[in-house]
Amino acid sequence: MRDFRHDHSALALNTATLGHNIAGAGAGWSPERTIDACAGRGIGGIVFWRREIAGRAAAIGARARAAGVTVVGLCRAPFLVGPLAPAGVAEICDDFRLAIDQAAELGAPVLTIVTGGIAVGTKGVRDSLNIVADRVAEVLPHAAACGVRLALEPLHPVYGGDRSCLMTVRDALDLCDRIGDAHLGVAVDVYHVWWDTDLPAQLARAGRRIFGFHLCDWLARTTDVLLDRGMMGDGVADLRGLRASVEEAGYGGFCEVEIFSANNWWKRDPAEVLDVMVERFRSVC
Repeated sequence: MRDFRHDHSALALNTATLGHNIAGAGAGWSPERTIDACAGRGIGGIVFWRREIAGRAAAIGARARAAGVTVVGLCRAPFLVGPLAPAGVAEICDDFRLAIDQAAELGAPVLTIVTGGIAVGTKGVRDSLNIVADRVAEVLPHAAACGVRLALEPLHPVYGGDRSCLMTVRDALDLCDRIGDAHLGVAVDVYHVWWDTDLPAQLARAGRRIFGFHLCDWLARTTDVLLDRGMMGDGVADLRGLRASVEEAGYGGFCEVEIFSANNWWKRDPAEVLDVMVERFRSVC
């Protein structure tokens, strides 16, 4: 297991930690200001959201690299199924391909997939997962041609109805096995998987198919399951234990901090958020 107490170069900022995933949230820093703030603190990587790089992906990617900050990934593909997905199949597939193109222009090696919830008119997850498999398989040749890997991110079961019919690493790996493409893997987010006692076995099964590892914490008394994530160390997740399992499986990439926190961290000075993030990464992760 890597020792981060004196080296946080493997730390990456997901800009959602500053509220950049939602229009009007956070302090509204530009991508350039965020890049400079990361570079100045020795934060080695950054993950952007599509809304903040639209129309400027290549320039923003070049700016990050010039500052010595690695572009780790892009969030995210459109919902592929469920009540929050675009209205038609063509619209979904077109936006999926556009997201892949944006990742390639940005220089992001990984595009994260949040699947979307239960298909309207169906019950349970089986039909919805079948739809996800078909839509992912359809765009994988385009992703491969663009040099972009796709990471299926399971979400906590509390989001099963509308945001994610994919709720465990086991089911994500089952989809990977079913589709059988080296450009498809999984993203492991502490917030969504910390509770799963089967996780160590599934991570060992995943091996090199782990394309991302996301850090935050689950607050024991959360006030909002979507927008009240905890800073590392403030909650009940076994962060070091989870990272140990991920690294034992062969993952040696960036550790990406992604904290949705509308009433706490997004209300603070982003400089403070980044400083706390670095300290907690080195002390509790």
